[in-house]
Amino acid sequence: MQRVIFSIVLVLTVFSVTAQEKKKKGEFYFSWGYNKEWYTRSNVSVNQPGLGNNYTLKNVIGHDHIGWDEGIFSIPLSIPQYNYRLGYFFNQQKGLAFEINFDHTKFIIQDGQTIRMVGTYNGRGVDSSVLFSKATGSYYYLNNGANFLLFNIVKRWNWAESKNKKIKLDVLAKAGIGPVIPHVENSFFGQANKDGFQLGGWNVGVEGAVKATFFQTVFLEFSNKVDYARYSGLKVYEGKAHQAFGCYEMILSLGFTFGGRERK
Repeated sequence: MQRVIFSIVLVLTVFSVTAQEKKKKGEFYFSWGYNKEWYTRSNVSVNQPGLGNNYTLKNVIGHDHIGWDEGIFSIPLSIPQYNYRLGYFFNQQKGLAFEINFDHTKFIIQDGQTIRMVGTYNGRGVDSSVLFSKATGSYYYLNNGANFLLFNIVKRWNWAESKNKKIKLDVLAKAGIGPVIPHVENSFFGQANKDGFQLGGWNVGVEGAVKATFFQTVFLEFSNKVDYARYSGLKVYEGKAHQAFGCYEMILSLGFTFGGRERK
């Protein structure tokens, strides 16, 4: 995944240099950062027709796994919960941009929960409480990513700037829709799936950010984001699962701008 990201950045840089040589109208940008998430309670529905299972785990509690608290520089940059943005301000005067917005988020069902299970299990009706714990053979990880990908429209407002214009503060609003690309690893009652990445549904999100730009090139951006994700067709042992939850994120990013920077 890192190779793909760096290839995109290289292409974007070359393209932006070409744009600068023509006219300084648009403005490209790229940023990389890290995030923290909180999730709503959610239901996980599991359908395994060959096993006679079609049940729902009700109101499960999930949490993230930030990773960067374990030492960002001691592990690969793509291991913690990272995010990147690739964008282009196509209208400088109105402050409008298009952005590819990716968040490598992680979702893990909290171990040791007692969860209500409703539906059919082993061909029999069930409505009871079960202990969901790795010790008993049950776990559910989107730990290599719940992975939100959004195609955003961005609006920028200039908030303040220094007299020499070397420091600028902007407020940004973003909204978009796109697919989720989860990495699914789970086991329900001792029956584990074969883990891997997949396209698994869609998400919508809105984001508000404060951006400080230095010398018209380097910027820091702090964002607060709300996202709603629906996962479907998630791979489980001899079946599929689906789930939907809301997410609140805080994101801090470091970025660079390329191309035209003059705002009228």
